[in-house]
Amino acid sequence: MTLTTPIAAQLARVRERIAAAAARAGRDPASITLVGATKTVEPARIRAAIEAGLRDFGENYVQEAKAKLAVPELRAPGVRWHLIGHLQTNKAKTAVELFDIIQTLDSVRLGAVLARHVPPARRLEVLLEVDYTGAPERTGLQPEAVFATVEQLLGLPALELAGLMTVPALGLSEAETRATFRRLRALRDELCRRYPEGAWRHLSMGMTDDFEWAIEEGATIVRIGRAIFGPRP
Repeated sequence: MTLTTPIAAQLARVRERIAAAAARAGRDPASITLVGATKTVEPARIRAAIEAGLRDFGENYVQEAKAKLAVPELRAPGVRWHLIGHLQTNKAKTAVELFDIIQTLDSVRLGAVLARHVPPARRLEVLLEVDYTGAPERTGLQPEAVFATVEQLLGLPALELAGLMTVPALGLSEAETRATFRRLRALRDELCRRYPEGAWRHLSMGMTDDFEWAIEEGATIVRIGRAIFGPRP
């Protein structure tokens, strides 16, 4: 069996599950972007996913992405790269060069540094990461800080505020996980009302263990690693 075959089969199964979840919610599956989460996934397996039709990929670390994106096939036309892990300001310039979408903007300071490195002809698509766990080791904006942060970020025309992203706490029940997703959706809806100059089209929520619940609660982006690429080493 070739490398491409299992990746293609696993990707097809994930797409079937996305379509089924969308149908249960009365949604169009085409409105949901599947991002393959590729932390620790070697370039050959990413290339197999590209050959199987996947076009969006997410990396957690700037340096790991930089090494992978030196492989020309991983920058094929139409392939988009998302940063889905925490970004330090000292790596912002490289992140702007590597990624099409930054999903983890979590401070005005980081936004200003990113904006400074965006070329004049480009707007960088960003999502605000919101943390509902309250855990000190977690990154992301606290929900009560979002509105004040948005008011300052709207003054940075190089950034397109395209939506919100979250990662629920580990070990939650289905009901608790869904409640987190609903809170993010309600926050996005309130941002649409208060700040219509933002795009706010995306809700990035849901991974291998909970993406179907996320879709039923309104996710427009799901970030899936294990179900496509298998367990991490």
